[in-house]
Amino acid sequence: MFSYRHGFHAGNHADVLKHITLIALLQHLTQKDTSLTVIDTHAGAGLYRLDGDYANQSGEADEGILRLLKQKTEDETITAYRAMIAQFNSGNTLSQDTKVYPGSPFITQKLLRYDDRLRLFEMHPNDYRALEGNVEQLRVNRQVAVKREDGFESLKSLLPPPKSATGSRRALVLIDPSYEIKTDYQKVELAIQDALKRFATGCYAVWYPIIPRQEAHGLPRRLKTLASQAGKPFLHATLNVGGTGLDMDAVGTFAAHRTGNVSRGLSASGMCIINPPHTLKATLDAALPELVRYLGRGKGQGFTVD
Repeated sequence: MFSYRHGFHAGNHADVLKHITLIALLQHLTQKDTSLTVIDTHAGAGLYRLDGDYANQSGEADEGILRLLKQKTEDETITAYRAMIAQFNSGNTLSQDTKVYPGSPFITQKLLRYDDRLRLFEMHPNDYRALEGNVEQLRVNRQVAVKREDGFESLKSLLPPPKSATGSRRALVLIDPSYEIKTDYQKVELAIQDALKRFATGCYAVWYPIIPRQEAHGLPRRLKTLASQAGKPFLHATLNVGGTGLDMDAVGTFAAHRTGNVSRGLSASGMCIINPPHTLKATLDAALPELVRYLGRGKGQGFTVD
């Protein structure tokens, strides 16, 4: 259950897609005056060393964020993403000087306002301890709460979110488990189904790997059906960097960190968003072609936003 460590994959192309989408969501949602609750069900360690043993063994960041930082871009969202990474690296945007990669919790916290709240869940004992220690260094008092609990189950107690001073309720939920066991796909579906019953107006963002597995192939369709049944809009975005193909082990974890050959690892992933901001499609339509241009590495590369 605890074999997956995101440190092997931090800053890879899947993180690039996930975190650019997250930044676009938060930039829109924080424009309103009312407070926002963000819930990250699988938070990881929060911060990752790109010069550490895990990242060096896989080399995935070299084909993801470190490659992207070498490129020139005029896209506003990619520029904001690069600037975010620079904040954790002494303001330096040069890839050779980028040693720290922020996970979703720290990207989110940087974009929140004083009255917003961030709730983080992580079950892996080592990653939980790292996350707790990293968050303590922020000295953000009650804005951020970290718990070693099952994010799928704990989500139920947080929806609907607390009312703001004006009486409104707003929440963004990010769900991105490791999918190292097949039941994770069903857990995602059940979590979204329950969440929409508890709080239908929330914004829900789900990351998933695009791999040759029936559960992965069917997840976007099932989530879209749930959104349709609830009468809510749905957006599906994918990024495929191409390559020589996928090499997945028997339980579906990514094999790249074992082989040290990134071209044999995950080549594509997707984001499913229920109740997306009206600006999100245009934002991703502009950013994803550039990501393909900068991160594409072979046959099959491309993107979709629909």
